[in-house]
Formats: sequence, C-alpha cells, structure tokens
Amino acid sequence: MNLKKWLAPVLVGILAIGIAGCGTDSGSKEIRIGATAGPHAEVVDAVAKEAAKQGINVKVVEFSDYVTPDKALAEGDLDLNSYQHVPFMENFNKNNNANLVSIGKTILMRMGLYSNTVKSVDEIPDGAVVAIPNDPTNGGRGLALLAKAGLITLKEGVGFKATPADVVSNPKNLQIRELEAAQLPRSLDDVTVAAIPMNYVMSAGIDVAKQGIFLEPKNEPLAVMVLAAREKDKDNPTYKKIAEIYHSPAIKQFIADKFKGTIEPAE
Repeated sequence: MNLKKWLAPVLVGILAIGIAGCGTDSGSKEIRIGATAGPHAEVVDAVAKEAAKQGINVKVVEFSDYVTPDKALAEGDLDLNSYQHVPFMENFNKNNNANLVSIGKTILMRMGLYSNTVKSVDEIPDGAVVAIPNDPTNGGRGLALLAKAGLITLKEGVGFKATPADVVSNPKNLQIRELEAAQLPRSLDDVTVAAIPMNYVMSAGIDVAKQGIFLEPKNEPLAVMVLAAREKDKDNPTYKKIAEIYHSPAIKQFIADKFKGTIEPAE
C-alpha cells in the first residue's frame, strides 16, 4: 500500500509532464517553406504572418536557384516549397525518382505579349517583328502564346516544345526573332511585340496594364505556381491550412498592393 501511495503521485506527475510536452511540440512545430528569393519568398513571408495568427509557426527558407528547393523538400530538409509550376515539379520527380505533389495553387505568373507601339493584337501590322525567348522552354511557351492570340498556327501536339520550325501558318508574315529572355524588355523599342516571362516584366518595371496586350489564360499550367509537399504529407491538415491562406483576403490584398498586376492570386 505504501508503495502504491508513493508511485501514484509520481506517475501522475510523469503523465502531466508528457501531456504538457506533447502540447508544446504540436503547438510550436516549425513548418519550413522553401522559396526562391524575390516575389515567391515575399508572398510566403506574407503567408507566414497570416499563419502565425492561426498559431502556425512558418519559417521561410530562401534559395537562389530553381533545383535546390525541390531537392531539399524531397530529402526532408523542408516541409513545403512554393516557387514552381506542376510541369517543372513533375520533371524533377522524373529525373530524381522523387514523389513531390501539389497541395494547392498559390500565385499566377503569366507570360504576356507586350508592346510600346500597339494596344491590341488586332493592331499588329503585317510583317511585324515579334520577339520570343531563345531558351527551349520559354521559346516554346512564347510560340504557344502567339498561337493562343491567333497570330500563328503550330503543328498539332507540339505544345510548349514548339520551335519556329513548327509554325505551319503565319497569316501576317510575322518575323519571329529569338532573343535572350533577359533582353526582351529592352527590345520593345526595336520590335513591335515581345513575348516576355513575368519575372522579366517585373524586373524591368514594365506596366502590365499599359504595355500588355495579351496574357496567358489563368489556367495555363506554366503560369500557375503551386505549394508542393512530399506525397506522404499531402493530407497533412496543417499544410492544408497553409495552402488555404494563399487564397485568403489578406494575401490577395497583399499581392494586389505589392505587385500591381504583375503577379496575381491563383484561383
């Protein structure tokens, strides 16, 4: 009996400590989200501040390249990352035997057609010089954009792998000029139209409302950025809450105020 009397309070004390410890761990677990420096990291930082209001502790980890964030996520050094579109993520999975998945859309970064001389696609004259990026991914994307604008027709099925050789119809006899993507904003004084990725639009200070004449649709796979997780964590309730925060009024307002139309909330 005496032993039981002595053990009882000890066991109660251990149980209390265990419960308190569990509560502390679950309430303060740091969620590490990777993002490339710049707009992606800025949006994640805003999400982290909103998450804190819900008791979710988010740490933003910035990267300077586009490969390391996926490697860090796959290896468990990150819990989530936010900087890429699904085709990029799927390519990483294929080349690295990884299982990263999207758990939600975050922001839109749409490629667009920009001009200093015309205000609409219809105003583009016959024989106009149109610049597109010279790298394979963005070049094909630029040609696909010209096709969506009704300016050219591409071989069926080429999609974003298109090259100028895949143009089968060019009714306005456009002169398609391939330039380094970073040089496209500067080319606007020398060409009629340029297909420019949004990151270069932002860095060059191009006014989307004034100089943009045609943008990719909002459901374009290469324009929609996602929040990525390991496949085994896709149903994590805390991660899902973070994904929802991207669509909150506060984040939509932050994006509108900060980026003024260059970046948009994903729907």
